[in-house]
Amino acid sequence: MITTAKITLIIALILTIVVPFGLFLLKEKRTRKNLKTTLAVNICGFFGLLIIGAVMMFAGSATVSAAPEAASAANGLAYIGAALSTGLSCLGGGLAVASAASAALGALSEDSSILGKSLIFVGLAEGVCLYGLIISFMILGSVG
Repeated sequence: MITTAKITLIIALILTIVVPFGLFLLKEKRTRKNLKTTLAVNICGFFGLLIIGAVMMFAGSATVSAAPEAASAANGLAYIGAALSTGLSCLGGGLAVASAASAALGALSEDSSILGKSLIFVGLAEGVCLYGLIISFMILGSVG
């Protein structure tokens, strides 16, 4: 169901992109300062209207229906645990890949015959992320 408010918001979002850059292109003297000003106006207008649209979308009457199963604190903690296991393992895996890959590239520039060994170390570092994701799935499987 598209209301006039939604149509107005969509038109305003499109205009925040078109109008500043259209005015920039129409100016005879195009400088870096004018481009930065145009970009700043574009970003502020676009994200401002995006925030207004989000507020309009979520505003209204909220009704709560009775769920067949009430959510407990244990379910919430399970979701937090699943998020933490995935997030922290990916953070650690990313740090490990960053150091292993840079060391592997440095070693490959010295001797190209160690490509296989260096790929194994980078792959092991990426495996940490997969282990965290598997643990996350196991936690979410036990919640249901």
